[in-house]
Amino acid sequence: MIISFLYKLALIVLGFNLVIMTRYLLHSFSMRRAFRYVPGPAASSLLWGEEWQLYHGLPGKPYLDWHKRFGKLVKFTGAFGHQVLSVTDPRAISFILGDGAYHFPKPQGVRAWFKATLGEGILWVEGKKAHERQRRVVAPALNQQSVRRLTDIFFEKSIYLADQWSKILELDDGGKETEIEITNWAGRFALDTVGRAAFSYDFDCLSGEPHALASALDGLTNNEHRRLSFYMRALFWLVPSILSIGEKGKMIRQVKYELGAIASKMWKDAKLAGDRDNRTLMANILKYDEASNEPMDEEQIVSQMRTIISAGYETVSAIVAWMLYEISSHPDFQNQLREEIYAIPDHSFEHLNNDLPLLDAALKETLRLHPAILENHHEAAETISIPLSEPLSDGGETQLVIPKGTIVVIPVNVLQTDANFWGKDADAFRPSRWLDRQKGGLLKGQELLAFSVGPRSCIGKTFATMEIKSLIVTLLQRFSFRCTREIEPFQSFVIRPRVCGETASSLPLMVKKL
Repeated sequence: MIISFLYKLALIVLGFNLVIMTRYLLHSFSMRRAFRYVPGPAASSLLWGEEWQLYHGLPGKPYLDWHKRFGKLVKFTGAFGHQVLSVTDPRAISFILGDGAYHFPKPQGVRAWFKATLGEGILWVEGKKAHERQRRVVAPALNQQSVRRLTDIFFEKSIYLADQWSKILELDDGGKETEIEITNWAGRFALDTVGRAAFSYDFDCLSGEPHALASALDGLTNNEHRRLSFYMRALFWLVPSILSIGEKGKMIRQVKYELGAIASKMWKDAKLAGDRDNRTLMANILKYDEASNEPMDEEQIVSQMRTIISAGYETVSAIVAWMLYEISSHPDFQNQLREEIYAIPDHSFEHLNNDLPLLDAALKETLRLHPAILENHHEAAETISIPLSEPLSDGGETQLVIPKGTIVVIPVNVLQTDANFWGKDADAFRPSRWLDRQKGGLLKGQELLAFSVGPRSCIGKTFATMEIKSLIVTLLQRFSFRCTREIEPFQSFVIRPRVCGETASSLPLMVKKL
């Protein structure tokens, strides 16, 4: 009887595997047929495809090489032979991020990552109706009118950080010049600011004391040199459940727990306080929860809060670090920027937003050269045709059929360093290019994809840019910066700087009190 049961079970398992294998082979065949005219590199590994090169090489360099060699559409191989399509064709990108946005959701692996770390928040949700519902909860607290009222908080936290650095300078070198590790402080600033501005909650990370949430967030994405991280990155496109195993899976659960514990406390405190009159995200959630016919349960609300905290931490801390790196590496521009900052009469939102063209140009140039998110990933929800700027072959059609399930990547760094658009110095930090473009009326509004575009663009763009500008204004009024180390980009969840040869993100700058 036992043998009969085991025999039947073996047949069921075998049949299940055959079904999976058949579906995989049919899908592979349909993709190879659809992309037969799309050029690309031969797989460098039968097992891993190009994943090893993408993971261990300089971030984004393979995409630069491939698109320079093959053109605006490139197919390459991922782990276990699955095909990936890399797109820089402007017409195709406009469709994928615009009219076709809800036909190209995030890949299942990416959604599994967000669900495992943050819950079912606005980064995880897909579908037009569900996404618009969540956006209505979050967006009003992050628009320009709301951010204007948060400017004082941005400067409050910026001044606190500057005060902490002044104490370090006094202790280390009698107030003259000392080396400060920027990335750690940038992360603490980002957490404290999003806590106060979005939720009226003080994480107190800038005190400099050990902090469980800051350590958990940093530990999750700042250990990408480990071999297990490679396996997880290479395979989660195909097997999302891999995110739950091993040390990395433990880190993911720890981050979700730490974020959830704090978010739950903030939500309970907010309901008791009942402050619905300010323009913070928390107040908006409270108002939505009371007025909606479809109120969210506590886990949905906590997921939104986890998402806002994490997004505010990862992207802002990376951009701050890269901007200070570029400013410290260009002393003449640093002096010009400081003179511009000295000229404004106060720190109002209007002056920050309208009267600092050099600062605005420096931020845009930092976003252009150092986008926090290097790759914009999507998955075709159905077999769909996308428009092209030019045909793939002579006499061919200006469209391409994308089979259902195809992973599509938009390499942001390729678009933002295209010499045909940005000029021969596309790889150089030259903020004046933005001022030149404004004078010539050449700005098109979609030249930067650092915050994406279309209905799924980042709703925190205004919040993040004003937060970063407030910090840079504050720091340049009190300190000068110079970089004495060789710095390279480092692929974690976002692109961070690190000292060449080190394994984790780091940006030690020489800081001098003015």
